[in-house]
Amino acid sequence: MHLLIDNSNTRTKFALDRDGELSGWRALIPTKELSPDSLHRALKDQKFSHVTICSVVPKAAAILESFLQVPCHRISCRSILPITIDYPKPEQIGADRLANSAAAFLEHKGPAIVIDFGTAVTFDVISQEGAYLGGVIAPGTASLRDYLHQKTALLPAIQLEEPRTAIGRSTEEAMQVGAVIGYRGLIREILAAVCSELGGSPTILATGGDAALISKNIDIIDFIDPDLTMKGIQVIGLSHLQV
Repeated sequence: MHLLIDNSNTRTKFALDRDGELSGWRALIPTKELSPDSLHRALKDQKFSHVTICSVVPKAAAILESFLQVPCHRISCRSILPITIDYPKPEQIGADRLANSAAAFLEHKGPAIVIDFGTAVTFDVISQEGAYLGGVIAPGTASLRDYLHQKTALLPAIQLEEPRTAIGRSTEEAMQVGAVIGYRGLIREILAAVCSELGGSPTILATGGDAALISKNIDIIDFIDPDLTMKGIQVIGLSHLQV
């Protein structure tokens, strides 16, 4: 049994690899609540002999490694990857971006572009030959959702959902239009520029918490895969178990 951990800025997600297949079991802990107690509650009924950690939060990764009393591999540019890296400073590439790119190339080959709708939205670009080329980092949907509420006296907090119309008939509706439809404009413009520079016909994949909502009506996005990061963690982890 092989435990897979996706430790992002907002949430830490857990899955199990059973003989090369992702099991149906999942667990989630808000990253700010990670502790030995919360980990014990989440994992107490699970048995595993190895762990692969994909972390973008060094302090949280240290908590995880300290708690887990089994061999751990922490994904980095020095991991065994199914892709090569054509990037000036590979150590700056986030582990989640490497996992996403690995899974995208294994499932769809290149060229490919992965959009991950997380705390930040990231675009990662893989060449025809399977080289990680770089990408884009932009503010995530949460920044659009929360910033106006936090920085103004009268605008409320909202939950993102599909606007009924493009002309908001209330403050909340107007904010939904700006956050959802406006954000789609950001995604389209970045994709247009990246595709133009990359050339060819890349496969475009979306993952992350708001992928289904924001990808709606963006026709050039080919696949929405909520498990993409876990699949990448799985394949990288299995490569290290086989060494």
